[in-house]
Amino acid sequence: MTQQARSRRRVTQIVVALSVIAWGLLLIDHISRRDGISNSICSAARDWLTVVSYDVHLALNALPSIAFGWMLMLATMMLPTLTAPIFHIYERSFAHRRLRSVSIFVLGYCTVWMLIGILLLAIQVVVSALLPGSNWPALLMGVVALVWQCSPLKQLCLNRNHNHAELAAFGRAADLSAFKFGITHGFWCVGSCWALMLFPLLLVEGHLVAMLAVTVVMIGERLENPGPLIWRVRGLENLVRIAVHTFRPRRFSFGGQFRWARS
Repeated sequence: MTQQARSRRRVTQIVVALSVIAWGLLLIDHISRRDGISNSICSAARDWLTVVSYDVHLALNALPSIAFGWMLMLATMMLPTLTAPIFHIYERSFAHRRLRSVSIFVLGYCTVWMLIGILLLAIQVVVSALLPGSNWPALLMGVVALVWQCSPLKQLCLNRNHNHAELAAFGRAADLSAFKFGITHGFWCVGSCWALMLFPLLLVEGHLVAMLAVTVVMIGERLENPGPLIWRVRGLENLVRIAVHTFRPRRFSFGGQFRWARS
Protein backbone atom coordinates (compact mmCIF):
# COMPACT_ATOMS: atom_id res chain seq x y z
CA MET A 1 0.00 0.00 0.00
CA THR A 2 1.37 3.42 -0.99
CA GLN A 3 1.84 6.30 1.43
CA GLN A 4 -0.99 8.17 -0.29
CA ALA A 5 -3.33 5.20 0.13
CA ARG A 6 -2.41 4.91 3.80
CA SER A 7 -3.06 8.61 4.32
CA ARG A 8 -6.41 8.41 2.54
CA ARG A 9 -7.41 5.43 4.66
CA ARG A 10 -6.39 7.27 7.84
CA VAL A 11 -8.46 10.32 6.89
CA THR A 12 -11.43 8.15 5.98
CA GLN A 13 -11.24 6.28 9.28
CA ILE A 14 -11.17 9.52 11.28
CA VAL A 15 -14.11 11.00 9.36
CA VAL A 16 -16.14 7.80 9.71
CA ALA A 17 -15.35 7.61 13.44
CA LEU A 18 -16.52 11.19 13.99
CA SER A 19 -19.68 10.49 12.00
CA VAL A 20 -20.39 7.38 14.09
CA ILE A 21 -19.96 9.43 17.28
CA ALA A 22 -22.40 12.02 15.91
CA TRP A 23 -24.91 9.29 15.08
CA GLY A 24 -24.52 7.95 18.61
CA LEU A 25 -25.22 11.38 20.12
CA LEU A 26 -28.23 11.78 17.83
CA LEU A 27 -29.55 8.38 18.85
CA ILE A 28 -29.15 9.23 22.54
CA ASP A 29 -31.00 12.50 21.96
CA HIS A 30 -33.75 10.66 20.10
CA ILE A 31 -34.20 8.11 22.91
CA SER A 32 -34.21 10.77 25.63
CA ARG A 33 -36.69 12.88 23.66
CA ARG A 34 -38.94 9.87 23.20
CA ASP A 35 -38.86 9.41 26.96
CA GLY A 36 -39.81 13.03 27.48
CA ILE A 37 -36.44 14.17 28.81
CA SER A 38 -35.44 16.62 26.10
CA ASN A 39 -36.42 18.29 22.85
CA SER A 40 -34.27 18.23 19.73
CA ILE A 41 -34.11 19.70 16.30
CA CYS A 42 -36.77 17.41 14.85
CA SER A 43 -39.42 18.43 17.38
CA ALA A 44 -38.40 22.01 18.14
CA ALA A 45 -40.01 23.64 15.13
CA ARG A 46 -43.06 21.37 15.12
CA ASP A 47 -44.05 22.54 18.59
CA TRP A 48 -43.59 26.22 17.77
CA LEU A 49 -47.28 27.14 17.96
CA THR A 50 -48.48 24.43 20.33
CA VAL A 51 -46.60 25.20 23.53
CA VAL A 52 -48.55 26.55 26.49
CA SER A 53 -46.81 29.90 26.42
CA TYR A 54 -44.02 31.71 24.65
CA ASP A 55 -41.87 31.50 27.78
CA VAL A 56 -42.29 27.72 27.90
CA HIS A 57 -41.35 27.51 24.25
CA LEU A 58 -38.19 29.50 24.87
CA ALA A 59 -37.33 27.27 27.81
CA LEU A 60 -37.77 24.06 25.80
CA ASN A 61 -36.41 25.17 22.46
CA ALA A 62 -33.72 27.75 23.13
CA LEU A 63 -31.73 28.98 20.17
CA PRO A 64 -28.48 27.31 21.31
CA SER A 65 -30.29 23.99 21.57
CA ILE A 66 -31.72 24.34 18.07
CA ALA A 67 -28.32 25.38 16.70
CA PHE A 68 -26.68 22.38 18.40
CA GLY A 69 -29.33 20.07 16.99
CA TRP A 70 -28.77 21.39 13.48
CA MET A 71 -25.01 21.02 13.86
CA LEU A 72 -25.52 17.45 15.04
CA MET A 73 -27.68 16.75 12.02
CA LEU A 74 -25.00 18.20 9.75
CA ALA A 75 -22.32 16.08 11.41
CA THR A 76 -24.25 12.86 11.00
CA MET A 77 -25.30 13.44 7.40
CA MET A 78 -22.57 15.57 5.83
CA LEU A 79 -19.34 14.42 7.48
CA PRO A 80 -19.10 11.21 5.40
CA THR A 81 -19.29 13.33 2.23
CA LEU A 82 -16.28 15.45 3.24
CA THR A 83 -13.64 12.73 3.01
CA ALA A 84 -12.36 13.87 -0.41
CA PRO A 85 -11.97 17.61 0.35
CA ILE A 86 -10.46 16.91 3.77
CA PHE A 87 -7.94 14.55 2.17
CA HIS A 88 -7.23 17.24 -0.43
CA ILE A 89 -6.30 19.62 2.41
CA TYR A 90 -4.37 16.90 4.22
CA GLU A 91 -2.24 16.21 1.15
CA ARG A 92 -1.51 19.84 0.34
CA SER A 93 -0.74 21.17 3.82
CA PHE A 94 2.42 20.96 5.86
CA ALA A 95 2.12 18.45 8.69
CA HIS A 96 2.07 21.12 11.41
CA ARG A 97 -0.77 22.98 9.61
CA ARG A 98 -3.04 20.08 8.67
CA LEU A 99 -5.34 20.17 11.68
CA ARG A 100 -5.55 23.98 11.54
CA SER A 101 -6.36 24.03 7.82
CA VAL A 102 -8.96 21.27 8.10
CA SER A 103 -10.61 23.06 11.04
CA ILE A 104 -10.77 26.33 9.10
CA PHE A 105 -12.22 24.53 6.08
CA VAL A 106 -14.91 22.94 8.26
CA LEU A 107 -15.65 26.34 9.80
CA GLY A 108 -16.27 27.84 6.37
CA TYR A 109 -18.33 24.84 5.30
CA CYS A 110 -20.47 24.95 8.45
CA THR A 111 -20.97 28.70 8.10
CA VAL A 112 -22.77 28.18 4.81
CA TRP A 113 -24.89 25.32 6.18
CA MET A 114 -25.77 27.20 9.37
CA LEU A 115 -27.05 30.12 7.30
CA ILE A 116 -29.10 27.88 5.02
CA GLY A 117 -30.30 26.05 8.11
CA ILE A 118 -32.14 29.21 9.19
CA LEU A 119 -34.15 29.05 5.97
CA LEU A 120 -34.79 25.29 6.15
CA LEU A 121 -35.91 25.49 9.78
CA ALA A 122 -38.14 28.46 8.95
CA ILE A 123 -39.79 26.34 6.25
CA GLN A 124 -40.27 23.56 8.80
CA VAL A 125 -41.85 26.00 11.26
CA VAL A 126 -44.31 27.36 8.69
CA VAL A 127 -45.25 23.91 7.38
CA SER A 128 -45.72 22.56 10.90
CA ALA A 129 -47.94 25.50 11.77
CA LEU A 130 -50.09 25.21 8.65
CA LEU A 131 -50.31 21.40 8.50
CA PRO A 132 -49.59 20.03 11.98
CA GLY A 133 -49.15 16.27 12.17
CA SER A 134 -49.33 15.83 8.38
CA ASN A 135 -46.83 13.89 6.27
CA TRP A 136 -48.11 15.38 3.03
CA PRO A 137 -45.47 18.14 3.02
CA ALA A 138 -42.75 15.51 3.46
CA LEU A 139 -44.23 13.44 0.63
CA LEU A 140 -44.28 16.48 -1.64
CA MET A 141 -40.72 17.31 -0.62
CA GLY A 142 -39.73 13.74 -1.41
CA VAL A 143 -41.03 14.18 -4.96
CA VAL A 144 -39.17 17.50 -5.28
CA ALA A 145 -35.99 15.86 -3.96
CA LEU A 146 -36.32 13.01 -6.46
CA VAL A 147 -36.78 15.42 -9.37
CA TRP A 148 -33.84 17.53 -8.19
CA GLN A 149 -31.75 14.38 -7.72
CA CYS A 150 -32.18 13.53 -11.40
CA SER A 151 -31.84 17.06 -12.78
CA PRO A 152 -28.89 18.53 -14.73
CA LEU A 153 -28.59 21.31 -12.12
CA LYS A 154 -27.92 18.68 -9.48
CA GLN A 155 -25.11 17.30 -11.65
CA LEU A 156 -23.70 20.80 -12.06
CA CYS A 157 -23.48 21.16 -8.27
CA LEU A 158 -21.89 17.72 -7.92
CA ASN A 159 -19.34 18.56 -10.62
CA ARG A 160 -18.39 21.75 -8.80
CA ASN A 161 -18.02 19.76 -5.57
CA HIS A 162 -15.27 17.79 -7.32
CA ASN A 163 -13.34 20.99 -8.08
CA HIS A 164 -10.89 21.28 -5.20
CA ALA A 165 -9.25 24.67 -4.89
CA GLU A 166 -5.52 25.28 -4.82
CA LEU A 167 -4.37 26.08 -1.28
CA ALA A 168 -1.73 28.52 -0.12
CA ALA A 169 1.03 27.02 1.99
CA PHE A 170 1.91 29.68 4.54
CA GLY A 171 0.44 32.10 7.05
CA ARG A 172 -2.80 34.00 6.68
CA ALA A 173 -2.97 33.17 2.98
CA ALA A 174 -3.19 29.47 3.88
CA ASP A 175 -5.93 30.16 6.44
CA LEU A 176 -7.88 32.31 4.00
CA SER A 177 -7.64 29.80 1.17
CA ALA A 178 -8.84 26.99 3.46
CA PHE A 179 -11.78 29.13 4.61
CA LYS A 180 -12.69 30.11 1.04
CA PHE A 181 -12.49 26.46 0.04
CA GLY A 182 -14.92 25.60 2.85
CA ILE A 183 -17.31 28.38 1.79
CA THR A 184 -17.20 27.36 -1.87
CA HIS A 185 -17.56 23.66 -1.16
CA GLY A 186 -20.41 24.37 1.26
CA PHE A 187 -22.19 26.53 -1.33
CA TRP A 188 -22.19 23.82 -3.97
CA CYS A 189 -23.00 21.19 -1.37
CA VAL A 190 -26.10 23.17 -0.38
CA GLY A 191 -27.07 23.37 -4.04
CA SER A 192 -26.68 19.62 -4.30
CA CYS A 193 -28.30 18.52 -1.04
CA TRP A 194 -30.85 21.14 0.07
CA ALA A 195 -33.85 19.02 -0.91
CA LEU A 196 -32.44 15.86 0.64
CA MET A 197 -31.75 17.72 3.90
CA LEU A 198 -35.22 19.27 4.06
CA PHE A 199 -37.07 15.99 3.54
CA PRO A 200 -36.30 14.46 7.00
CA LEU A 201 -37.19 17.75 8.71
CA LEU A 202 -40.73 17.65 7.35
CA LEU A 203 -41.49 14.09 8.45
CA VAL A 204 -43.75 13.63 11.45
CA GLU A 205 -42.07 10.33 12.39
CA GLY A 206 -39.15 8.29 11.12
CA HIS A 207 -36.57 11.09 11.07
CA LEU A 208 -33.56 8.88 11.82
CA VAL A 209 -34.44 6.30 9.18
CA ALA A 210 -34.92 9.05 6.60
CA MET A 211 -31.64 10.70 7.60
CA LEU A 212 -29.80 7.40 7.26
CA ALA A 213 -31.30 6.75 3.81
CA VAL A 214 -30.47 10.28 2.64
CA THR A 215 -26.91 9.93 3.97
CA VAL A 216 -26.42 6.73 1.99
CA VAL A 217 -27.63 8.46 -1.18
CA MET A 218 -25.31 11.43 -0.61
CA ILE A 219 -22.32 9.16 -0.02
CA GLY A 220 -23.17 7.25 -3.20
CA GLU A 221 -23.32 10.35 -5.36
CA ARG A 222 -19.97 11.57 -4.00
CA LEU A 223 -18.41 8.31 -5.22
CA GLU A 224 -19.41 9.11 -8.80
CA ASN A 225 -17.13 11.00 -11.15
CA PRO A 226 -18.16 14.33 -12.68
CA GLY A 227 -20.62 13.72 -15.46
CA PRO A 228 -22.57 15.40 -18.25
CA LEU A 229 -25.47 17.70 -17.39
CA ILE A 230 -28.29 15.31 -18.25
CA TRP A 231 -31.37 13.89 -16.57
CA ARG A 232 -30.55 10.62 -14.79
CA VAL A 233 -30.79 8.89 -11.41
CA ARG A 234 -27.81 9.71 -9.19
CA GLY A 235 -26.40 8.38 -5.95
CA LEU A 236 -27.12 4.66 -6.25
CA GLU A 237 -25.12 3.35 -9.21
CA ASN A 238 -21.75 3.11 -7.49
CA LEU A 239 -23.28 1.85 -4.24
CA VAL A 240 -24.96 -0.98 -6.14
CA ARG A 241 -21.66 -1.84 -7.84
CA ILE A 242 -19.81 -1.89 -4.52
CA ALA A 243 -22.52 -4.06 -2.94
CA VAL A 244 -22.46 -6.50 -5.87
CA HIS A 245 -18.65 -6.66 -5.80
CA THR A 246 -18.59 -7.18 -2.02
CA PHE A 247 -21.38 -9.69 -1.64
CA ARG A 248 -21.33 -11.60 -4.93
CA PRO A 249 -21.13 -15.39 -4.54
CA ARG A 250 -17.76 -17.01 -4.10
CA ARG A 251 -16.60 -20.45 -5.13
CA PHE A 252 -13.96 -22.94 -4.10
CA SER A 253 -10.75 -23.05 -6.12
CA PHE A 254 -8.57 -26.15 -5.97
CA GLY A 255 -4.84 -25.84 -6.40
CA GLY A 256 -3.25 -28.23 -3.96
CA GLN A 257 -5.22 -26.60 -1.12
CA PHE A 258 -8.59 -25.03 -0.49
CA ARG A 259 -8.79 -21.32 -0.96
CA TRP A 260 -11.52 -18.78 -1.59
CA ALA A 261 -11.54 -17.11 -4.99
CA ARG A 262 -13.86 -14.53 -6.41
CA SER A 263 -15.89 -15.69 -9.37
